[in-house]
Amino acid sequence: MEPTHSPGSPVRSGIPEHGRIPKYYAVKARISALIGELGEGGLLPTERDLAERYEVSRETVRQALRELLLEGRLRRAGRGTVVAGPKLEQPLSLASYTEGVRRQGRRPGRHLIGLEQFPCPPGLAPGIGAEPGEPVWHMERVLLADDERVGLESTYVRVARVPRLDSEFQPDSSFYGYLRERLGISFGDADEKLETVLATPREALLIGTPPALPMLLIHRFSRDRDGRPLERVRSLYRGDRFSFTTRLGPE
Repeated sequence: MEPTHSPGSPVRSGIPEHGRIPKYYAVKARISALIGELGEGGLLPTERDLAERYEVSRETVRQALRELLLEGRLRRAGRGTVVAGPKLEQPLSLASYTEGVRRQGRRPGRHLIGLEQFPCPPGLAPGIGAEPGEPVWHMERVLLADDERVGLESTYVRVARVPRLDSEFQPDSSFYGYLRERLGISFGDADEKLETVLATPREALLIGTPPALPMLLIHRFSRDRDGRPLERVRSLYRGDRFSFTTRLGPE
């Protein structure tokens, strides 16, 4: 096995150097094998059944299931737990969420939470090329993949750039497609920052996840082809349903 190391606790494939495997980890390995047998969408036995099958406590089973849920191997469905499909791979690029999901054979969608105007605060103004106090749009949408809620997206843009956003734009469609096809606005480049966070109680409720589920948060400041600031986007993705890819080259 190829060793991986963490400060103060060297491990090989999750097994400590002293060789004593935590009971929950052994159960997790056995449930992982069961996941492979069941296949995507397969219904997992109940915690009680698993505890009896592996002759451990329900709390030990619960700890193993928690990790598998966080890793995206399992997902809750109604009152049961089923085998999850592969994670969605979203490229770190200027392609829209809609385009990225479609490339993987999934059906993208968005559900509008709110679209409102408000005076631009000083802290937001430089990132979208606005003057403090001028009207800006804030659009908040839940991200969907095959009707499954997988994220939450907030977009900020000057009203002067997209004055008819509330009447012309279909909220369940691609905002980038609207800018390109209806307004002739093309994206040039963007700055992005990616970090891991926990969702707020409101965000977790909108996405339909437990508050303790790790999220991937992306802040994006985009510019048009002329280098002018265009939009700020705050995108929150479920850590158990998404991974991000990029291509690296020589500096």
